[in-house]
Amino acid sequence: MQQADIYTVSRLNSEVRLTLELQFRQLWLVGEVSNFVAASSGHWYFSLKDQAAQVKVAMFKTSNRNAAFTPRNGQQVMVRARISVYEPRGEYQLLADFIEPAGDGLLRQQYEQLKAKLAAEGLFAPERKKPLPLNPRTIGVITSPTGAAIRDILTVLQRRAPGLEVIIYPSLVQGAQAASDLTAALQMAIRRNECDVLIIGRGGGSLEDMWCFNDETLARTIAFCPIPIVSAVGHEIDFSISDFVADLRAATPSAAAELVSPDQQHQLTQLMQLKQRLAQSMRQRLGFAAQQFLHQHSKLQLLHPARRLQQQQQRLDELQIRLNQAMQQRLTRKAQQLQLQQKSLALVSPQQRLQRQQLQLQQLQHKLQQAMAGQQQKQLQRWQRLSGQLHIVSPLATLQRGYSIVFAEDGAVIKDQQQVTAGNKVQVRLASGGFSATVTELKAAD
Repeated sequence: MQQADIYTVSRLNSEVRLTLELQFRQLWLVGEVSNFVAASSGHWYFSLKDQAAQVKVAMFKTSNRNAAFTPRNGQQVMVRARISVYEPRGEYQLLADFIEPAGDGLLRQQYEQLKAKLAAEGLFAPERKKPLPLNPRTIGVITSPTGAAIRDILTVLQRRAPGLEVIIYPSLVQGAQAASDLTAALQMAIRRNECDVLIIGRGGGSLEDMWCFNDETLARTIAFCPIPIVSAVGHEIDFSISDFVADLRAATPSAAAELVSPDQQHQLTQLMQLKQRLAQSMRQRLGFAAQQFLHQHSKLQLLHPARRLQQQQQRLDELQIRLNQAMQQRLTRKAQQLQLQQKSLALVSPQQRLQRQQLQLQQLQHKLQQAMAGQQQKQLQRWQRLSGQLHIVSPLATLQRGYSIVFAEDGAVIKDQQQVTAGNKVQVRLASGGFSATVTELKAAD
């Protein structure tokens, strides 16, 4: 009969921790802060909760020192963390390495999630991109008819190709209804099929202002649009989901107008398109390589001694917090007992008896202080005595009396002349410093 593999509790918790940390890497979490404690070691401990559940979070000093703020109870935050297990209690927890207030951070997280989702479906793939027509006759523009973007586009088209026909599909470009309005305008342009190329975009703004161009429905409509489409959202540093799914991304609305309008420098236009496709492919390749690096780095971190040290530091912080709480509770109970005794004494005792009791209390306190001082003095004397005894048997004390220690070249202590021969080099250790010597003669013991 095969013997069962019996686990200890420590082994079980350790293997559960390794399993969770390998299975779940970094994740983002939004919740309300509660039970926040900033330990004297500099580490933070708190819980994140929603209406139905909560989870414990530890954020060590090496991570929270880069935080832009200190969380407070009741605050909505977003954290980046990995799952782990606090082995001494067998509780699973999150180890956070980044924290920020919920809001713009949540929008950025939603942006990255949708970007990753559509990229995984291949909607950003360069091979899906349609080339822009070399000599378009009609250009469609989906934007606000009163914004700065349409004025910039019309100005550039008038300068570069005044004979082009321009059809404007008016739409909101900001606000809660903007995404559905943009989608409807694009669907109208597809149904009417009267343009050779389309431009969709607006001027720059905040992430919230341009959030309509990160709508999933709009992104899918752009991706499967049969008409070549150029996304021109924001300024040069701004990127939206629409930029990734469109056939071409323009840095500004003016740049989009230049890209779609005919130009004698067609080869330069093709070169720019190839450059953008190459850059996008490189970003994807670098993103994949970065993910592989993070995965290998996470596996390496699981074996790092610092992980065990963090566990011990957390345990120490927890014990310190519990000790402080216990001391505070004991002091509170003693204070309450003292108040009750004082009330009872005041009811049954005359003033003189109360004074005698107070005097006796002072005497007892004095004796206690004397006893404590005497005990401390005894311990100090004992320590000094033991220190002196230790010094007596120390090799260094022997050296102080004029003796020395001789070491062979391999570092062994020479106790017998048979360990050396004439010509050997030796090292001599004195009470202060030492020197090197060469054996010139061997003498027999007297």
